Amino acid sequence: RMDQALLLVRNELPAQGLRLAARSGACHQCLYQLLAFVPPSNGSQSRPGTAVVMVDTQHPLTLRVNGSVGDRELCKIQYHFGEFGNYSLVVKTLSTSTKTVSCDLVINEGPINSYLPILFAFLVYMGILAVLIAGHLFMKIDPVRSWVYKKLNPRETDRLINSELGSPNTTDSISSDPTPRLWSTVSRQRLRSLDTFRGLSLIIMVFVNYGGGKYWFFKHESWNGKLCFPSSLFSRFVFIMGTSISLSLSSMLKWGSSKRKVLGKILWRSFLLILLGIIVVNPNYCLGPLSWDNLRIPGVLQRLGFTYLVVAALELLFTRAGAESGILETPCPALQDILPYWPQWIFILMLEVIWLCLTFLLPVPGCPRGYLGPGGIGDFGNYPNCTGGAAGYIDRLLLGENHIYQHPSSSVVYQTTMPYDPEGILGTINTIVMAFLGLQAGKIILFYKDQHKQIMSRFVIWSIVMGIISAILTKCSKEEGFIPINKNLWSISYVTTMSCFAFILLLLIYYLVDVKRLWSGAPFFYPGMNSILVYIGHEVFENYFPFKWKMQDSQSHAEHLTQNLTATTLWVIISYLLYKRKIFWKI
Repeated sequence: RMDQALLLVRNELPAQGLRLAARSGACHQCLYQLLAFVPPSNGSQSRPGTAVVMVDTQHPLTLRVNGSVGDRELCKIQYHFGEFGNYSLVVKTLSTSTKTVSCDLVINEGPINSYLPILFAFLVYMGILAVLIAGHLFMKIDPVRSWVYKKLNPRETDRLINSELGSPNTTDSISSDPTPRLWSTVSRQRLRSLDTFRGLSLIIMVFVNYGGGKYWFFKHESWNGKLCFPSSLFSRFVFIMGTSISLSLSSMLKWGSSKRKVLGKILWRSFLLILLGIIVVNPNYCLGPLSWDNLRIPGVLQRLGFTYLVVAALELLFTRAGAESGILETPCPALQDILPYWPQWIFILMLEVIWLCLTFLLPVPGCPRGYLGPGGIGDFGNYPNCTGGAAGYIDRLLLGENHIYQHPSSSVVYQTTMPYDPEGILGTINTIVMAFLGLQAGKIILFYKDQHKQIMSRFVIWSIVMGIISAILTKCSKEEGFIPINKNLWSISYVTTMSCFAFILLLLIYYLVDVKRLWSGAPFFYPGMNSILVYIGHEVFENYFPFKWKMQDSQSHAEHLTQNLTATTLWVIISYLLYKRKIFWKI
């Protein structure tokens, strides 16, 4: 099967059988899991005792061979098996006098290179990008542009000029020079970098949710660590939502909307997000027709809705007239985007104190206080039913086991049996903190409007501060820090680390898109303008053609990658077509 190799164990020891156990390199402080019992040989080397097992190829494995007599450890081997490889482990006695046992690993048939499809896909997309860039550059040459004008009618010409690497605006006149019109006044009013940031995170999220080619590194980490795409996508989406809150509320209030009217919009939008998450995008549909008996209450949209409600209401409640324009005097000009909002910071710090107290002080039956582990076979199997510690306990106590996520990412490597929801109640506190840090990025943009150096320098400062806090909390270690980076728990170190990268990524996109205008943000800009529609649509139509079809070989990374990239690309095209027709789904 995919991500597996065949291992033939040959026992040439005449006196005793063998117990073969394995432990994954991704499993921290885990118990060895028995793979097979290998009978002893019948005394002749030509007829050894044999056993055939499938071994995992996603992570390095530690194989341990124990003898059946006295359960003595005979040998231990660390090896990273290759996918679809064929191996033999030969256990024999080197010397009858010393009874020295050797364990030799032999490659019978080499593994395949399962990463070649990724390289091929990368080259294909780079080729498409090169063609688009070349076409865009050719259109700047007067003879070429004149020839195109003659061949195409004005509407088609407009589409070509405003291609995916050009302007999203419309050009009214054929004779006008398109270069100065690439960025209209409308574009300047709305920061394209924010929609590009959102769209980039969304499109990668769609690709990962569709399967990511079934590659292990496109899956969520089993528990602690691994700062990869899947672990950072939702956090980046939350971050940019906070940034958008700051800009949108400021715009609505400037246009004369009353706070009561704005609050009504906040409540309505939050309600719709939560409702869509519970009814439309609910993974417990896979358990059968949805009913209250198995309804999953937490979820991605539910958490987004509640986070939006808290952060937007907090910003609306404590916003001060004149603060964003710099009219209010502050004792420290360097902190003019922070000090006027000190009540918000106190509220956020109080929330974080609540998270710390509940996480480390709440008694959980059968578990050590402050436990942050995955349970299962982790921590040497001492706490099998303690998955998530206080976070898991609160969800099971308040929501019930049937109303939370039934298949957490820890169930594969750590073999946990307890349901655990990565979008649970306790983690929502730190999601609010993440959105609030995004809100701070929005305030920086408002306070230092058109002062690009100031905006970018403050993004750098915030990124450094968040990075330092993360280094202290984690001790720069995956497992040994005070609070490890953990997406399942949404630990505070996860929030500070993801915020560090989010500030840097926003800085880069802001510089390229809005400052230097070297990039229009395409193609990610388009799904960023219709993020809710794309997210809900990709969930609802996940199992429908052309987003999914029957494969000839379901154990092929190449076929899965082709299907997942095709589905993701289709959503980019759909969002582009909707943008061209000015169709935007806002809630």
